[in-house]
Amino acid sequence: MPHIWKFFRTGGLDQVTLATGADLLALGHLDQKLWVALSCPVKGLELDEKTLALIDSDGDGRIRVPELLAVIRWAAAHVKDAGELLKDADSLPLAAFNDATPEGRAVLASARQILANLGSKADAISLADASDTAKIFAGTKFNGDGIITATSSSDPALVQLIADIVATQGSVPDRSDAPGVDQARIETFFADCAAHAAWSAAEPAPLGAGTAAALAAVQAIRAKADDYFARCRLAAFDARATAAVNRTEGEFAALAAHDLSAGLGEIAHFPLARAESGRALPLTDGVNPAWAGAAATLLAAAVTPVFGAGKTSLTATEWAALNARLAPHEAWLAARAGASVAPLGLARISAILAGQGRAALAALVAQDAALAPEAAAIASLEKLLRLSRDLRSLLHNFVNFADFYSRDRWAAFQAGTLYLDSRSCELCIKVDGPHPLAAMSKVYIAYVNCTRPGLPAMTVACCFSQGDSDYLFAGRHGVFYDRKGRDWDAVITSIVDNPISLRQAFWSPYKKVVRLMDEIAAKRAAAADAAANDRLAKVADKAVTAAADAAAARAVAAAQPALPPPPPPKKLDVGVVAALGVAVGAISAALAQVGSKLAEMHWWQLPLIVVGVMLAISLPAVLIAFIKLRQRTLGPILDANGWAINGRVKINIPFGTALTARALLPDGSLRSLEDPYEDKEAARRRRVFLLALVALALAAGWVRWDAVRHAGPDGRPRYLWQNRADSAGE
Repeated sequence: MPHIWKFFRTGGLDQVTLATGADLLALGHLDQKLWVALSCPVKGLELDEKTLALIDSDGDGRIRVPELLAVIRWAAAHVKDAGELLKDADSLPLAAFNDATPEGRAVLASARQILANLGSKADAISLADASDTAKIFAGTKFNGDGIITATSSSDPALVQLIADIVATQGSVPDRSDAPGVDQARIETFFADCAAHAAWSAAEPAPLGAGTAAALAAVQAIRAKADDYFARCRLAAFDARATAAVNRTEGEFAALAAHDLSAGLGEIAHFPLARAESGRALPLTDGVNPAWAGAAATLLAAAVTPVFGAGKTSLTATEWAALNARLAPHEAWLAARAGASVAPLGLARISAILAGQGRAALAALVAQDAALAPEAAAIASLEKLLRLSRDLRSLLHNFVNFADFYSRDRWAAFQAGTLYLDSRSCELCIKVDGPHPLAAMSKVYIAYVNCTRPGLPAMTVACCFSQGDSDYLFAGRHGVFYDRKGRDWDAVITSIVDNPISLRQAFWSPYKKVVRLMDEIAAKRAAAADAAANDRLAKVADKAVTAAADAAAARAVAAAQPALPPPPPPKKLDVGVVAALGVAVGAISAALAQVGSKLAEMHWWQLPLIVVGVMLAISLPAVLIAFIKLRQRTLGPILDANGWAINGRVKINIPFGTALTARALLPDGSLRSLEDPYEDKEAARRRRVFLLALVALALAAGWVRWDAVRHAGPDGRPRYLWQNRADSAGE
């Protein structure tokens, strides 16, 4: 029979209910158009990344629907009731394992073995028990990983052989974290031993036991000797080069200025001996003092055994012959094989090759590897326990978003809480950085850079869904608390501006007018200040100029007769006065007409006029904000972070109000309204203004009431001044 699905509606989105094992097993038949998400990243979620990596079978860093269905089928084969995977528990009772399937029996046997190794008699196994392999395999010789340790054998010879392999080839930790060796290291070790033994047997010894010492003496001085004979050949080529190849007198003079007894390092780079055409290399007298010791060693270890006693110098031909005599041994050393096992010595290597240790170690490795199925079952047990703990959370943040819409749980993508501007924002998502797609969510987003000593910085997209944005701007600081309770320094770096609430939209036109007035006032004040400074400069300039002109005028006046007085100033034009009068009259008539219309209304209609005017101003902004608030959705924010959101995860006004909390006094708090720093003069002016407003309202109401009481024959209200005018006419 087809599975009967249950759906719940939250935030305007129909989501499937996952409550039973039957729901899990039938999930593959649920139309994917009804899934809220179709893929999610492995990184950046408040879920164990190791569990997510186990589900991500192809290792591409994303979990998709087929991978999720595959892991559900895998886990269901290990338990009797798949509903155990929805309990959000990191332990499973032994009775829950399915002993009717091979997979279930294997993990059940592993669970019992682990509890026995840990000395526990519990009837349930936890993830901590199954994941602590160091304790599980601490008392066992073999653990199925193909790695043997010093405890894998009681034979001292094999124990020593394992130690030799570790010393020369390095170790690899087994499941108990003990250092050991695997088959590859064993094979490499014995191959190196065989190669080193064969290489040692092929050693050429032209000088017998002293061959190695002779070669070492030749190699120590070879570069300087070759340099010496090259200098001699250059001197033979041209006698003028003799002085140059032996350094100048000035270099020796500079050297003589130092304390030569302190060391000979300063002359080590000088020639080995004085170079002359056809001259032999002296080995006793005339040798560079820095190389005298090396020359003496060469004489004793190589020259005397080859050329006989009494030989104290070498010609170029003899030097070449000496190198040729030792060349086979030098080539043999260069082809050295099995260098890693050389520290063991040839005797130990020969004993190892002659023994049966190789076969014995291979048998131990095979004995350990034979337990691989049991070890694999332990790994499967750990995976099953991880799914028991994390699968429910993943499903409720993938198939449906029950955790996101729940008030007692957090969604896997919610990184923590931001406290800023007397508000706390719970919808905070860890992101790589601002993304243009996030603006399509119609949510007010503040991108916050969070830092904490000792931890890498992170960027969090914090969604404000209650209050206003008057004091939210780049550079403001707050505190971010992650899911572990750690506090981070937070600073706003950028903002995606969208409506936050209807209240903000209602007052936004008036705030814009106030801001516009502030800007205009600031501009005018700046312009007035600049104009005043300009006028002051002009006045000062005029004063100086006037003083100079006055002095000049006095000088001219003394020589010329007096000029006639200036004409009187022009009087104000009558036409201008008439125009001003007409304008004032028109304005007064308009105000009188508005006043008369207002006066004809009932008293209860006047507040409605005020409300109507305010609605006419604010209603367009509120309507636009309402439309945008109804369109708020989480999808684009998560899509920008690597998700593939399939459903329209709406954030309506009530839910948005729940995601962002404003500062409220606790219930039962005692509040004092006495403010020692209150501007009492401003408060008095406000009270006077309010009292005057109330008095005007009462007066207008009394006038209207009196007019209604003295209504004329036609039923229209007659005001006091109208009655007086009628009396005066009579």
